[in-house]
Amino acid sequence: MEETRIHFVGDELVAGYGDARALGWTGRVMARTRGLDAIATTLAVPGETTAQLAERWGPEVARRSVHPGANRLVIGVGVADVLAGVSAARSRLALANILDKAASEHRSCLVVGPPPLWHADPDATAALSHALGEVCSRRGIPFVETFESLRNHEQWASDVQRHDGRYPGQAGYGLLAWLVLHRGWYEWLGVGQPTH
Repeated sequence: MEETRIHFVGDELVAGYGDARALGWTGRVMARTRGLDAIATTLAVPGETTAQLAERWGPEVARRSVHPGANRLVIGVGVADVLAGVSAARSRLALANILDKAASEHRSCLVVGPPPLWHADPDATAALSHALGEVCSRRGIPFVETFESLRNHEQWASDVQRHDGRYPGQAGYGLLAWLVLHRGWYEWLGVGQPTH
Protein backbone atom coordinates (compact mmCIF):
# COMPACT_ATOMS: atom_id res chain seq x y z
CA MET A 1 0.00 0.00 0.00
CA GLU A 2 1.41 3.38 -0.98
CA GLU A 3 2.37 5.85 1.73
CA THR A 4 0.00 8.76 2.25
CA ARG A 5 0.81 12.21 3.55
CA ILE A 6 -1.82 14.82 4.34
CA HIS A 7 -0.58 18.39 4.52
CA PHE A 8 -2.78 20.99 6.23
CA VAL A 9 -1.97 24.58 5.29
CA GLY A 10 -3.61 27.81 6.44
CA ASP A 11 -3.71 30.23 9.34
CA GLU A 12 -3.95 29.93 13.13
CA LEU A 13 -7.25 28.02 12.93
CA VAL A 14 -5.45 25.21 11.11
CA ALA A 15 -2.97 25.21 14.03
CA GLY A 16 -5.83 24.97 16.55
CA TYR A 17 -4.99 28.25 18.29
CA GLY A 18 -7.13 28.71 21.39
CA ASP A 19 -7.99 25.04 21.87
CA ALA A 20 -7.20 24.02 25.45
CA ARG A 21 -6.75 20.42 24.24
CA ALA A 22 -4.32 21.55 21.52
CA LEU A 23 -6.11 19.45 18.88
CA GLY A 24 -7.89 22.07 16.80
CA TRP A 25 -10.13 20.80 14.03
CA THR A 26 -7.26 19.10 12.20
CA GLY A 27 -6.33 16.91 15.16
CA ARG A 28 -9.95 15.97 15.76
CA VAL A 29 -10.44 15.09 12.09
CA MET A 30 -7.34 12.90 11.99
CA ALA A 31 -8.37 11.18 15.25
CA ARG A 32 -11.65 10.16 13.57
CA THR A 33 -9.97 8.90 10.39
CA ARG A 34 -9.60 5.12 10.31
CA GLY A 35 -8.48 2.76 7.59
CA LEU A 36 -5.71 5.01 6.33
CA ASP A 37 -2.08 4.93 7.39
CA ALA A 38 -1.17 8.57 6.85
CA ILE A 39 1.33 11.07 8.18
CA ALA A 40 -0.35 14.43 8.73
CA THR A 41 1.61 17.67 8.89
CA THR A 42 0.25 21.08 9.87
CA LEU A 43 1.91 24.06 8.22
CA ALA A 44 0.21 27.14 9.62
CA VAL A 45 1.12 30.83 9.54
CA PRO A 46 -1.04 33.04 11.80
CA GLY A 47 -2.81 35.88 10.02
CA GLU A 48 -1.84 34.63 6.56
CA THR A 49 -3.82 35.82 3.53
CA THR A 50 -4.56 33.56 0.57
CA ALA A 51 -1.99 35.43 -1.55
CA GLN A 52 0.68 34.87 1.12
CA LEU A 53 -0.29 31.21 1.33
CA ALA A 54 -0.06 30.90 -2.46
CA GLU A 55 3.51 32.21 -2.28
CA ARG A 56 4.80 29.88 0.43
CA TRP A 57 2.95 26.57 0.41
CA GLY A 58 4.74 24.91 -2.51
CA PRO A 59 8.30 24.57 -1.16
CA GLU A 60 7.11 23.84 2.39
CA VAL A 61 4.81 21.03 1.30
CA ALA A 62 7.28 19.68 -1.27
CA ARG A 63 9.95 18.95 1.34
CA ARG A 64 7.41 17.00 3.40
CA SER A 65 6.02 14.99 0.49
CA VAL A 66 6.70 11.37 -0.32
CA HIS A 67 7.58 9.94 -3.75
CA PRO A 68 6.24 7.55 -4.76
CA GLY A 69 3.10 7.92 -2.69
CA ALA A 70 -0.06 9.96 -2.24
CA ASN A 71 0.36 13.58 -1.20
CA ARG A 72 -2.87 15.29 -0.23
CA LEU A 73 -3.37 18.98 0.50
CA VAL A 74 -5.98 20.45 2.85
CA ILE A 75 -6.30 24.24 2.57
CA GLY A 76 -7.94 25.95 5.52
CA VAL A 77 -8.88 29.54 4.71
CA GLY A 78 -9.53 31.93 7.59
CA VAL A 79 -10.58 35.58 7.69
CA ALA A 80 -7.16 37.18 7.08
CA ASP A 81 -8.23 38.33 3.60
CA VAL A 82 -11.28 40.05 5.09
CA LEU A 83 -9.23 41.77 7.80
CA ALA A 84 -6.65 42.90 5.22
CA GLY A 85 -9.31 44.28 2.87
CA VAL A 86 -8.49 41.81 0.10
CA SER A 87 -11.25 41.57 -2.51
CA ALA A 88 -13.08 38.31 -3.06
CA ALA A 89 -11.79 38.35 -6.65
CA ARG A 90 -8.16 38.45 -5.46
CA SER A 91 -8.83 35.67 -2.96
CA ARG A 92 -10.43 33.62 -5.72
CA LEU A 93 -7.35 34.07 -7.92
CA ALA A 94 -4.95 33.12 -5.11
CA LEU A 95 -6.86 29.92 -4.35
CA ALA A 96 -7.10 29.09 -8.05
CA ASN A 97 -3.31 29.41 -8.32
CA ILE A 98 -2.81 27.07 -5.34
CA LEU A 99 -5.23 24.47 -6.71
CA ASP A 100 -3.84 24.60 -10.24
CA LYS A 101 -0.25 24.18 -9.02
CA ALA A 102 -1.34 21.31 -6.76
CA ALA A 103 -3.14 19.66 -9.69
CA SER A 104 0.00 19.94 -11.83
CA GLU A 105 1.84 18.05 -9.06
CA HIS A 106 -0.92 15.40 -8.79
CA ARG A 107 -1.91 16.54 -5.29
CA SER A 108 -5.51 15.85 -4.36
CA CYS A 109 -6.99 18.89 -2.57
CA LEU A 110 -9.78 19.67 -0.14
CA VAL A 111 -10.63 23.25 0.88
CA VAL A 112 -12.19 24.35 4.17
CA GLY A 113 -13.80 27.78 4.00
CA PRO A 114 -13.69 30.62 6.54
CA PRO A 115 -15.94 30.38 9.60
CA PRO A 116 -17.74 33.38 11.11
CA LEU A 117 -15.52 35.29 13.53
CA TRP A 118 -16.93 38.43 15.07
CA HIS A 119 -13.88 40.64 14.47
CA ALA A 120 -14.26 40.15 10.71
CA ASP A 121 -17.05 41.70 8.64
CA PRO A 122 -19.71 39.00 8.15
CA ASP A 123 -20.80 40.13 4.68
CA ALA A 124 -17.21 40.15 3.45
CA THR A 125 -16.61 36.73 5.01
CA ALA A 126 -19.74 35.39 3.33
CA ALA A 127 -18.53 36.79 -0.02
CA LEU A 128 -15.11 35.21 0.52
CA SER A 129 -16.65 31.84 1.32
CA HIS A 130 -18.87 32.01 -1.76
CA ALA A 131 -15.94 32.97 -4.02
CA LEU A 132 -13.79 30.12 -2.73
CA GLY A 133 -16.65 27.67 -3.15
CA GLU A 134 -17.02 28.74 -6.80
CA VAL A 135 -13.31 28.15 -7.49
CA CYS A 136 -13.56 24.65 -6.00
CA SER A 137 -16.79 23.84 -7.83
CA ARG A 138 -15.25 24.74 -11.20
CA ARG A 139 -12.33 22.40 -10.54
CA GLY A 140 -14.27 19.56 -8.94
CA ILE A 141 -12.50 20.12 -5.61
CA PRO A 142 -14.38 19.29 -2.37
CA PHE A 143 -15.25 22.49 -0.46
CA VAL A 144 -16.34 22.45 3.18
CA GLU A 145 -18.55 25.50 3.71
CA THR A 146 -18.42 26.64 7.34
CA PHE A 147 -19.65 30.24 7.35
CA GLU A 148 -23.37 29.76 6.72
CA SER A 149 -23.35 26.52 8.69
CA LEU A 150 -22.09 28.28 11.83
CA ARG A 151 -23.39 31.83 11.34
CA ASN A 152 -26.44 31.32 13.57
CA HIS A 153 -25.14 28.39 15.65
CA GLU A 154 -25.53 29.21 19.35
CA GLN A 155 -22.74 26.96 20.61
CA TRP A 156 -20.31 28.37 18.04
CA ALA A 157 -21.31 31.94 18.91
CA SER A 158 -20.86 31.52 22.66
CA ASP A 159 -17.54 29.71 22.22
CA VAL A 160 -16.11 32.40 19.93
CA GLN A 161 -17.40 35.21 22.15
CA ARG A 162 -15.36 33.76 25.03
CA HIS A 163 -12.26 34.52 22.95
CA ASP A 164 -13.08 38.13 21.98
CA GLY A 165 -14.64 36.93 18.73
CA ARG A 166 -11.25 36.08 17.25
CA TYR A 167 -11.08 32.27 17.39
CA PRO A 168 -13.00 29.29 18.80
CA GLY A 169 -12.22 27.08 21.76
CA GLN A 170 -12.79 23.36 22.25
CA ALA A 171 -16.48 23.41 21.36
CA GLY A 172 -15.93 25.50 18.24
CA TYR A 173 -13.10 23.35 16.95
CA GLY A 174 -15.30 20.32 17.56
CA LEU A 175 -17.98 21.89 15.36
CA LEU A 176 -15.48 22.67 12.61
CA ALA A 177 -14.19 19.09 12.74
CA TRP A 178 -17.77 17.76 12.52
CA LEU A 179 -18.41 19.83 9.40
CA VAL A 180 -15.22 18.62 7.72
CA LEU A 181 -15.93 14.99 8.61
CA HIS A 182 -19.53 15.15 7.36
CA ARG A 183 -18.98 17.20 4.20
CA GLY A 184 -16.86 14.90 2.08
CA TRP A 185 -13.73 14.04 4.12
CA TYR A 186 -14.10 10.26 4.04
CA GLU A 187 -15.17 10.25 0.40
CA TRP A 188 -12.16 12.40 -0.50
CA LEU A 189 -9.81 9.97 1.23
CA GLY A 190 -11.61 6.90 -0.08
CA VAL A 191 -12.04 5.37 3.39
CA GLY A 192 -15.11 4.27 5.30
CA GLN A 193 -16.79 6.43 7.92
CA PRO A 194 -16.52 5.09 11.50
CA THR A 195 -19.76 3.55 12.75
CA HIS A 196 -19.33 4.69 16.35
